[in-house]
Amino acid sequence: TWKQFQGAHVSDVTKPRRRAWIAAVRRADIKFCSISRYHLVCSRHFHSGKPAYEMDQTNPDWVPTLHMGHSEIRTSHQQSVKVKPQQKLPQKTEVTGADAENADLRERQTEDQRPTNGCVRCVQSRAEINRLLEENRKLKSLLDKTELNENFLQGDTEKVKYYTGLTCFAIFMSVLDNVKAFLPASKKLSHFQMLLLTLMRLRIDLPVQHLSYLFNVSHKTLSSVFADTIDILYARLGILVHWPERHCLQATMPPQFMETFGNRVAIIVDCFEIRTERPSNLKARAQTYSHYKGTHTMKYLIGITPQDKHITEQCGILNKLLPGDVVLADRGFDIRDAVGMMCAEVKIPPLHTRIHVERVIGSLRNKFKMLHTTMPIRSLLPCEGEDVTFLDKIVPVCCVLVNMCPSVVVKPDTHETCSC
Repeated sequence: TWKQFQGAHVSDVTKPRRRAWIAAVRRADIKFCSISRYHLVCSRHFHSGKPAYEMDQTNPDWVPTLHMGHSEIRTSHQQSVKVKPQQKLPQKTEVTGADAENADLRERQTEDQRPTNGCVRCVQSRAEINRLLEENRKLKSLLDKTELNENFLQGDTEKVKYYTGLTCFAIFMSVLDNVKAFLPASKKLSHFQMLLLTLMRLRIDLPVQHLSYLFNVSHKTLSSVFADTIDILYARLGILVHWPERHCLQATMPPQFMETFGNRVAIIVDCFEIRTERPSNLKARAQTYSHYKGTHTMKYLIGITPQDKHITEQCGILNKLLPGDVVLADRGFDIRDAVGMMCAEVKIPPLHTRIHVERVIGSLRNKFKMLHTTMPIRSLLPCEGEDVTFLDKIVPVCCVLVNMCPSVVVKPDTHETCSC
């Protein structure tokens, strides 16, 4: 489809693609300006079984190339060997009619079996062309397997887990379906590649320069795509980190908590800090210094040190409590007064229940190595026109992705697995 009204760069790519498809199909009834929307090309004409993303011009499936009916050059002895009729010199000797007929027959048989030099060269050239066509197909198939596109992950669950932190390819595609309509168009990267490079950066903490080489884009382009994709993920998937309805909370309560606290537990809080660069501003330096870590950190609600009483009271989480609720917190929390105002109660959980929230935090940090690194100061500055920082978007996005994976706490009689 020639997309004329989605910007000049999209039009400049889709117009020649339409011409290339027409040339590949080679049907006299199909013209550039008169193509019915009911004209389709089936999947057997593509290496991956479907057309490539329209902006991915280097993909072998950008244009259909397989089984087009004209890529193979057929050769046959009858087609390649054609002998021009030769004039016979007049014979001076007299022969009988039978002898003349036998001589003509032998001469025709000899001529049919003796191709000219030009025909032999044609046969050899056509055989070489077919060999090169087959080699070209194999190389395209091999190249398609090495490129970072859908075929790179599809059908390989271990590769999906390693590069994205998600449990299967179906979950990755579900995330993509929710955000691709909002991702920016790019001449060099498909929407699939935008999401993949973002998750690879979160998951493995690959340097931007390294990723730019892998995806064959500039350092600036990759940084911009990463930031844009995080913005979209934060806006579209942020609702997946939410306070559950009370009946859902009680229905999914692990048996260890039910045995110890009944159905009154509303929340458990524990410790999570991310290292940052040392601020140049003295006030910011004092605010971010962690005596526990011995360095400068950013603190989130699930990561709390003694001075985090203010964070707990100001973030709004206490407003979710109902009278009689129990909040499980470590000894470092001095929030009994604030929780008491909500007619709720703070309890210090025993080790066998507190370990679960530590496992969740451990899962978050182990899945996404970027949370282990030292974040630059620029990630702590508010985004343009917003009250949140870039790091404040990265952490919820990582939490959303962890929520898409099986829980670290499962009931004894169940084994939570990926449904795909």
